[in-house]
Amino acid sequence: MEAVTITPDTFQTEVVEASQSQPVVLVFWAEQVPPSVQSRQVVEGLVGQFQGKVKLALSDVAEDQTMAQHLRVQGLPAVRVVHQGKIVEQIDGPVDEEQLRTLLDTLTQSPADLLKDQLDQIIASEDWETAMAMLQEAVNEEPNNMGFRVELADVLVRKGDLDDARTVLASVPEDTEDRDRPQNRLEFVEEAAGFDSIDSLRQQLETDPDSLEAKYQLSVQLLVAGQAEAGLEAAMDILRLDREFRDDIGRLTMIRAFAMLGKGHELSGKYRRKMFNFMH
Repeated sequence: MEAVTITPDTFQTEVVEASQSQPVVLVFWAEQVPPSVQSRQVVEGLVGQFQGKVKLALSDVAEDQTMAQHLRVQGLPAVRVVHQGKIVEQIDGPVDEEQLRTLLDTLTQSPADLLKDQLDQIIASEDWETAMAMLQEAVNEEPNNMGFRVELADVLVRKGDLDDARTVLASVPEDTEDRDRPQNRLEFVEEAAGFDSIDSLRQQLETDPDSLEAKYQLSVQLLVAGQAEAGLEAAMDILRLDREFRDDIGRLTMIRAFAMLGKGHELSGKYRRKMFNFMH
């Protein structure tokens, strides 16, 4: 997005009012102050990475000092981040790019993303009741936000409330982003219910290491048990040994596991590369 040069006459509309819909990063600079030029370039590059979610505004102090005085800028470089009509961050001196990126990440996250960040620790401790309460409240407040319903369905599957999970998923359109995460988790859990236990399957494989059916069942059980890397490795074994087994079930299981783990998961990246290298 192209930067907007701010004047006292345009500050209200271009910064204060604009910040109601997106964060505005206001950079005070002057050509005669090289560090401020460098900070402007850093901020321009960073804002460009947010693909229109963040607005960049510039105030050339050499041209007009009114806005700098109004916002109590003592020296250059200086940056103010305005969100929903308020200054939420001020940086006096060289810009810390990572600090600013972290702030903008937070300000531009969707409500579902913000809630997911809060849920991560709760889910890691398997406090399903607290997670469900948070999500149910979010769904009640924003019934049309499908992202909240996706998260609720995923927690319900993890908690073992499969009927409730199916009901929630039925209310989510099939083309909703990330819907395949709880959907695949649910399908794995349903399938695992008809399989032998992990210990039993491991014993079978000690007796018959080449049993692809036992490897497949073990992969599913491990994925359901939260042992994702071991489950992916078992599916990778099937892929290496026989791509025709159950119509390439090793590869398909890995793809389903990637969906269940969610976008950006470290293991998904690692095993996608393994799968790609093997197949090519």
